[in-house]
Amino acid sequence: MAAELVEAKNMVMSFRVSDLQMLLGFVGRSKSGLKHELVTRALQLVQFDCSPEVFKKIKELYETRYSKRSSEAAQPQPQQHRSAEALSIHTNYDRGSTIPRTTITTTNIDYPALYGKYLNGLGRLPPKVAKPEVRLVKLPFYTTLDELLKPTELVPQNNEKLQESPCIFALTPRQVELIRNSRELQPGVKSVQVVLRICYTDTSSPQEDQYPPNIAVKVNHSYCSVPGYYPSNKPGVEPKRPCRPINLTHLMYLSAATNRITVTWGNYGKSYSVGLYLVRQMTSAELLQRLKTIGIKHPELCKALVKEKLRLDPDSEIATTGVRVSLICPLVKMRLSVPCRAETCAHLQCFDAVFYLQMNEKKPTWMCPVCDKPAPYDQLIIDGLLSKILTECEDADEIEYLVDGSWCPIRAEKERSCSPQCPILVLGSSDVNGLLPTPNTNGENGKATADVVDLTLDSSSSEEEEEEDEEEDDDDEGPQPKRRCSYEKGLVSAC
Repeated sequence: MAAELVEAKNMVMSFRVSDLQMLLGFVGRSKSGLKHELVTRALQLVQFDCSPEVFKKIKELYETRYSKRSSEAAQPQPQQHRSAEALSIHTNYDRGSTIPRTTITTTNIDYPALYGKYLNGLGRLPPKVAKPEVRLVKLPFYTTLDELLKPTELVPQNNEKLQESPCIFALTPRQVELIRNSRELQPGVKSVQVVLRICYTDTSSPQEDQYPPNIAVKVNHSYCSVPGYYPSNKPGVEPKRPCRPINLTHLMYLSAATNRITVTWGNYGKSYSVGLYLVRQMTSAELLQRLKTIGIKHPELCKALVKEKLRLDPDSEIATTGVRVSLICPLVKMRLSVPCRAETCAHLQCFDAVFYLQMNEKKPTWMCPVCDKPAPYDQLIIDGLLSKILTECEDADEIEYLVDGSWCPIRAEKERSCSPQCPILVLGSSDVNGLLPTPNTNGENGKATADVVDLTLDSSSSEEEEEEDEEEDDDDEGPQPKRRCSYEKGLVSAC
């Protein structure tokens, strides 16, 4: 199979620019660039995406080209021109090599054996059946600029548990300039990056990033750091690992030189695919600005949604007259600044888009903090009605939507919570007569004993009656009367 792969590469090397463009356009890859860029792209296609259709297309292009030249071979002068041209083509790619290259003819290749199998030895596919491709989910914080390598399956080469899969590619001058001219997100980290993404080999739906066991990534001659595991404090719970795109830019050759990437992975039965992408990393502030530009829902549409939520259900015995919405963000317990929720959520309660995007930038989960259901970025909307309410209602932390779509602030509970639980009554008022207990009177002097202790009195009072009363109080209750002074003079609790 290796010999057949070499022969296929030789066919590609003999292609002209138009042939290379037709081949790359057939598989949906970029056709722009100089000839050496097209050749590099086509060789990567043969190396990593060898499907029967690709080999068939290579064969057709090769046969079409040389069949035309065979028809011109009857004339002597075109024959000499053909030989010179063929010599010049091979000389361009054999420059510096002492090994002579054999001219490829169609009779030397067993084409059914070549394009009837995949390079990894899998069985034949029915003719004209396209192989479904592995797709990766779109990441809000990464905008894909170029696809350097389509998701390609990691195929084990032997029965060992630890496998290595190499990949060789080169950046185009345009891609190098994009990386060099991009701004820095932090020292040493460019916004335009070459990232490696790994996922399960599953073509049924877009796949999330998932690392294989014992993963290690080597770029040229250095190992690249891979996100580690989150610590787990719960006994018996395995620590989780954040599976994100791996930035390879700082270890790559930012030139026309070839880069070699080696992925080491554990072969434990599951199949994984890897892909290389040129991306632009976004920040939470940039995503917030984009959301403010295209994601604001008009207040009238939000009002219609409120009416829909509060519409009378004829099958229900309970009529809903209003629904309360808090103006406090459930994430950070602060007042909302940019009220946001997912269109797929059934509730009217919003969370703050600023903090939600910042939290997902650090640890992407994209789960609604209100209903704990998925709230991806492309489903987020800014509630225009609640944004308007926040500017008009600055002295309340909660509002209530009514059935007609209007709203009213809720302040009663806040005011009630600020008032004391025990009402304060002024002594001597007419309302006290029926509420306060009858005070005990002293038989000797007829004075009523007050419940309020005046701390300004001198302890060395000359009145014997007051000294006796104080001694009795000290013996019975100790210093308790002094701690009972919780109200101002002339006030008493009605509790």
